[in-house]
Amino acid sequence: MVKKKGLSKGLESLFGDNPPNLDLIEQVDKEHDTIVEIPLDEIRPNPHQPRKTFDEEKLNELAASIKENGLLQPIVVVKSSIKGYNIVAGERRFRAFKLLGLPSIEAVVRDYTEKESKVLALLENVQREDLNPIDTAFGYESLMTNPELPLTQEEVAKVVGKSRPVIANYLRLITLPAPVQELVRTGQLNPSLARAILGLKDKKKIEPLAKKVIAEGLSNRQIEQLVKEMNEGKTKVVKPPTKNKPYYIVESEELLMDKFGTNVVISDKGNKGRIEIEYVSQADLTRILDLLEVKLED
Repeated sequence: MVKKKGLSKGLESLFGDNPPNLDLIEQVDKEHDTIVEIPLDEIRPNPHQPRKTFDEEKLNELAASIKENGLLQPIVVVKSSIKGYNIVAGERRFRAFKLLGLPSIEAVVRDYTEKESKVLALLENVQREDLNPIDTAFGYESLMTNPELPLTQEEVAKVVGKSRPVIANYLRLITLPAPVQELVRTGQLNPSLARAILGLKDKKKIEPLAKKVIAEGLSNRQIEQLVKEMNEGKTKVVKPPTKNKPYYIVESEELLMDKFGTNVVISDKGNKGRIEIEYVSQADLTRILDLLEVKLED
């Protein structure tokens, strides 16, 4: 008998032959879901929530919207084996209710086991588009180290709809010093620039270099050159770019770097230009061609 490989093996070990659709976690099923009004002090935020920071301004905006229009979608909870309920989805709404000083909130009570709710909460949250890169990275790590359902990088990639190199690039951010992680978390330092800094052999120099990158607006190529020189004991100063690239070009480079897991440079020349995708070995080139769905002829 051939064993199944990949994501299906992992999810079936927990949920059986019909793993839940993550897109439907918050969808209300009037026939099977129980909607109740639960006191806020009986609800516990999900301890496995990958999001460690909540934008205060956006929470206030959500609270104002709820005050004006009411709660449009109940939160999703499960009964806790200890006391009260644990949140599976909807922690921002829960926090907004607390800001408003409201005593209770409408919730859908699901009958997931505690093991299932842990995994579902992780899977549901790491797919949120508004998660910052660091919290996303720790969310992916949690999926891979979760004792209830440890997933491989490939399995995590499948469940969140991204390529394995993208997952690997996010996980590299976890190796940054905490102060540099905070620079990435708050949007001061671009994730791809932060990964370029990781090439430094002397890890004590990562934070000072990160601040230099922000202050001088260094590009990926300039960082790579500077890292090379610092690793070789040289002290040549890299000058900041004489001309900043248009925002849409920088964004396009970042998207392509995340997709291919390597350095990408776009040279813009009016209505035309050139895209350069870097590879470091024959195997790396083959990986990139696979992502492009291009096969070399025999």
